[in-house]
Amino acid sequence: MSTIRLPGLVDAHVHLREPGYEYKEDFATGTMAALAGGVTTVLDMPNTNPPTSTPERLADKARRAAAQAVCDVGLFVGATNTEADAYLPVAAQACGLKIYVSDTFGSLRIDTLALMHRLFRTWAEQAAQAGYRMAGAPHGLGPITVHAEELMLPVCLALSQLYAAPLHIAHVSRRSEIELIRAAKERGLPVTCEVTPHHLFLSTEDRARLGARGDMRPCLATPDDVAALWEHLEAVDIFATDHAPHTLAEKGIGVNATAASLSPSSPPPGVPGLETMLPLLLTAAHSGLLELDDILARCVENPRRIYGLPEQPATWIEVDLEAVYTLEDSALKTKVGWTPFAGQRVHGRVERVVLRGKKVYEHGEVLAQPGEGRVLFAAARD
Repeated sequence: MSTIRLPGLVDAHVHLREPGYEYKEDFATGTMAALAGGVTTVLDMPNTNPPTSTPERLADKARRAAAQAVCDVGLFVGATNTEADAYLPVAAQACGLKIYVSDTFGSLRIDTLALMHRLFRTWAEQAAQAGYRMAGAPHGLGPITVHAEELMLPVCLALSQLYAAPLHIAHVSRRSEIELIRAAKERGLPVTCEVTPHHLFLSTEDRARLGARGDMRPCLATPDDVAALWEHLEAVDIFATDHAPHTLAEKGIGVNATAASLSPSSPPPGVPGLETMLPLLLTAAHSGLLELDDILARCVENPRRIYGLPEQPATWIEVDLEAVYTLEDSALKTKVGWTPFAGQRVHGRVERVVLRGKKVYEHGEVLAQPGEGRVLFAAARD
């Protein structure tokens, strides 16, 4: 058995669904799934119910995470049309600001240019006073992270340049987008980006086979778009899952789908991914598409730098590189219990996870107790 030790991974884009959607996922099950995938830090998005857009809601979510999480958790704050920048008093307690300007699940979509200007300007003004965390200031602000597809992407890039605000582009999926981001980087704009495994390894050619299991935002793109992501891999800073669990019943799949579920004709977009990212990336490395260093840069080093994440001492994962197996729904820790990659053969299995010197996962079993994970940037609340 060829077992190697790697640093604990960071998943910089997850939806743990609490509060409001705990039947899909919660901080306990979501962070258990993280450990099973070799992930020891997750950054949780704000499109919950209610959205994480005020100091009170951020504090409530932090309490929930502190009580349940078995790995470390950072929390995003979000802007809404009605509450705008209400989160500002606790901006330094979040890993960053998330702005949705394209189609998404939830109620956080921003749909006016005037409000976009305000959000970028206000965040930049606040960061000018507190410092940008990515520049090394421990109590500063993280980057603005946007869900911005197609024509909205150049708008966000222009606002980033106008207000000198570091910008992170979530789940890039198209050739037009990655080429625009690469050009912006070459011009010196403070922009970074991420790509998900499902956009690297699936395309429109998989839609018919996957059905509702393949419905996510951004939608699966063409094979040419997928090829462009690989072609411009040097411009990709982070691999992140956009772990966005919905039940199969909501997706209109299986015997558990009922009239109380969403109509199968309009399933909620999103797919789970915490437990499948590393084996998929290791399989790509096995086939020569990636080097192990490529994975570590995008799943450890870059997300820690971009979001200013604290180090995790005495933390590592042990991976059997020679393990070859088939991904199965039944083996997953995520509450929804399915993956669009079910049935795929992969190379590389997480055998053990150690967090701050304590064994928290081994041979398929989570050993950590609820609350052993930490809520990041807690020092900012002291």
